[in-house]
Amino acid sequence: MTRRPVSLVSAIVLLLGVTAATVLLSAKAKSSANDEAAIKALYNDFNNAFGKKDVSAIMACYAPDVFAFDVIPPREYPSWDAYKKDWEGLFAVFPGPVTTSISELKITVVGPIAYSRSIDDAMFNAKDGSKVHMIVRVTDVLRKSNGKWLIVQEHVSVPVDPMTGKADLLSIP
Repeated sequence: MTRRPVSLVSAIVLLLGVTAATVLLSAKAKSSANDEAAIKALYNDFNNAFGKKDVSAIMACYAPDVFAFDVIPPREYPSWDAYKKDWEGLFAVFPGPVTTSISELKITVVGPIAYSRSIDDAMFNAKDGSKVHMIVRVTDVLRKSNGKWLIVQEHVSVPVDPMTGKADLLSIP
C-alpha cells in the first residue's frame, strides 16, 4: 500500500518535469525564431538604406564598438567612425544609383549572440557613368543589447585567384 502513493508521486513528478521541459524548449524555439526575424529585419533595413545611400541609416545597423574587415583598403576598420567614413567614401566614388540584394542568408542565434553569412550582390554607377558589378561574401557577428540586434563584427570579402592575385568580383560558385 505504501508503494502505490510513491509510484503516483513519481509519475506526477515525471509528468511535471516533461511538461516543464516541453514548455522551455517551445519558448526557446519561439525566442530563436523571433530573434531570427529581428535580424532579417535589420538586414532589410540595411538593404533599404544602402539603396538610398543613407549612411546614417546604414550605420544604425552597427554597434558603437563595431570592428570590420571590408573588401577595400585599408585592411581593417577598428571603429564605428572609421567604418562610417568607409561608407561615405564608397558612395562618393559611386555617386550614381546603387542597388544591392542579399541572398543565401544563414543566421544562427545562440542566446544574445548571433552570426550570419550571406552573399551580397551590388551594382554601382561611377562618376563617368560606368557600372561596377560586385558580389561579395559577408560574415557578421551580432549582439542583442536592450532588445535590439546590432552588428558588432563584419567581414566582407571576395575570392582571390592565387595564381594571378586578381579578385573575383563576381564570385560565381
